[in-house]
Amino acid sequence: MRDRRRFLILLSGLLALPLVPAGAADRLPVFDTHLHYSERPWQGYPPARVAGILEAAGVPRALVSSTPDDQTLRLHALDPARFVAELSPYRGRIRWRNWTEDAGTPAYLRGRIRLVDYRGIGEFHLNKLAEAGTPVVRDVVALAAEHDLWLHIHATAAAIRRVKKLFPKARILWAHAGWTDAVSEVARLMADYPDVITELSLRAGSIAPKGTINRAWRELLLRYPDRFTVGSDPYTAKRAANYAGLIDAHRVWLAQLPEATARRIAYGNAVRLFGDGGLAAFRK
Repeated sequence: MRDRRRFLILLSGLLALPLVPAGAADRLPVFDTHLHYSERPWQGYPPARVAGILEAAGVPRALVSSTPDDQTLRLHALDPARFVAELSPYRGRIRWRNWTEDAGTPAYLRGRIRLVDYRGIGEFHLNKLAEAGTPVVRDVVALAAEHDLWLHIHATAAAIRRVKKLFPKARILWAHAGWTDAVSEVARLMADYPDVITELSLRAGSIAPKGTINRAWRELLLRYPDRFTVGSDPYTAKRAANYAGLIDAHRVWLAQLPEATARRIAYGNAVRLFGDGGLAAFRK
């Protein structure tokens, strides 16, 4: 009778424990360096729910920007260890198509830059080569240099080259590795500009088509293991709803790399750039 009672007590204790997916303890943690919490894609997702989604996806820390920026501040206020703030120039009618022509953008950014510990400006788009040299962009680059911030830039390799020619000391986190640029062009740019960090959101499908890592991408990742990060870029409601899938798509190709390299790209490089937030997940 006593043994049966002990068994029931033990069983009730086990049932009270949180359920953990099989293999979750061994899942590679990811530092997401391209998270948006903009109003439309995340409508109906309060900050606590977003934090829970990242936790379930194995993402202890993320670089986040939003339109409007107040959305980023909501996440950062909830959990500054998990959410690293990045200041977007987009707001109201000022978006990716016209922000480089808006003379009020530098003043807007300067008015917000001290609200929290922002670590970058972006993600912002350069749609044409000429936009890299506009007075607005020049002021934004100067502001980033003044506050030691990264410039998170969505642009082709050609546009990134233009930025580096105009601003050689600019600290660039290159969004999506150019998105549509061939891996050969990505390789050439990284060889020419050793200080550019390349972020791989939206690239999982080209890195590992049909689940198998592309040979040219594998060679490039192994050549520059300290210069890549991963990201999700949930810029639509569909992508936001599939957040865990976006992260797991990266784990597919990361698992095909040497473990040390996979850990650098999954989180080590981002920790070097933005800190670990004091989180034990990155101390493995």
